[in-house]
Amino acid sequence: MSVPAPYVLIVEAEAVTADLLQRMVREVRTDAEVVAMADGKAALVACEQRLPDLVIADGELPGLPGLELLRALRGQPRAVGLPFVLMSARLDAASVRAALPLAPSAYLARPLDPAKLRQRLHGLLGTATDTVAKRSLNDYLDSVRLQGQGAPLLGEVRVAVGQYLQASEKSLSELNDAFARDPQITARLIAVANSAGQHRGAPCQTLMQALPHLGVTRALNLVLNLSLQRSASLRDERLAERAGKAWARAQQSAELAHWLAGELALDAEVCYTAGLLHNLGDLALLRSLQDWRNSGGGLSDAEIDRAMAQHASGFGSALRVQWRLPIGLRELVSAFYGLGQKAFSREALVLNLTGQLMNLPPDKAPLALLEARAARLLRLKADLLERLPADLFAS
Repeated sequence: MSVPAPYVLIVEAEAVTADLLQRMVREVRTDAEVVAMADGKAALVACEQRLPDLVIADGELPGLPGLELLRALRGQPRAVGLPFVLMSARLDAASVRAALPLAPSAYLARPLDPAKLRQRLHGLLGTATDTVAKRSLNDYLDSVRLQGQGAPLLGEVRVAVGQYLQASEKSLSELNDAFARDPQITARLIAVANSAGQHRGAPCQTLMQALPHLGVTRALNLVLNLSLQRSASLRDERLAERAGKAWARAQQSAELAHWLAGELALDAEVCYTAGLLHNLGDLALLRSLQDWRNSGGGLSDAEIDRAMAQHASGFGSALRVQWRLPIGLRELVSAFYGLGQKAFSREALVLNLTGQLMNLPPDKAPLALLEARAARLLRLKADLLERLPADLFAS
């Protein structure tokens, strides 16, 4: 017997937190219909038109605070028992006492404790095991691809996140040094820096360009939200191993592109960024495969292989478009895989050559690429390929 898909209304003015909450709900119930709003009054109207199965609301909303939204809903006979999670930074006894007569399902402190919220969500939403069993893995991946859930945070980056969020003062250059090696953080901060509320002048294409637009506090808050995602840890060992290899490949590609661009007096930083982001789709897909497993879906080794071959590229493209990364940066990422027929920059040639070097068979030396199209258009000399640091393209 299938479990009906729940309709969840999130009412949160901070876009990054709203995004995080949507991800956490879908992690618990991959089949959930999730709608996010930023205004309490609009949320009340929406509830009157269609009653959700769960409301998650900020206590300090503009227009109609979360507590007043809960009060208004409790005044409606059909919403007396509506599950309602209230989040608030007001933890004094008077604020908590004011909420108790309205019987919220949970009163959670801000900043959020993801473990506590996840526990509440499991209790309120149940599981979608029976529903998942009736869906194919391909259907599931097609449905989540455009949700832009992103990639996991891995290993040393999780450690760096913890250290830097606990520090009292950090400079922009220190943040760049700490986080520039992670594709997820790099892409997300560039995307936010280029958003309407932050954008000034030419679009940012590197993390170091993005950080001054955001400032230390804003950047750290964004990284904090990324670090809170449960899928920062891939529990399936097969997926975690693949994610580690994909992440290591991203580092190699970025450093190799940076070295080549530096030797050719080109924009080494943007080449580094493009190299770092080239396989973001692999990481995002692995995260979604873990979500599938968390919801009770089966996953064989052969299915993982097929999913990576069929869906990774689409996940990467969807993320780069949804996060509105600059067209120029997207074109450099695409050049890693092929040049096409239209005009391209010398940096694009560097990314294409980087991709060929990364895929070079173990029995071939870099000099074998001297006659490749990118190498010829860059007019590379044999000595440059001979000087390539071996560790940057070794398997």
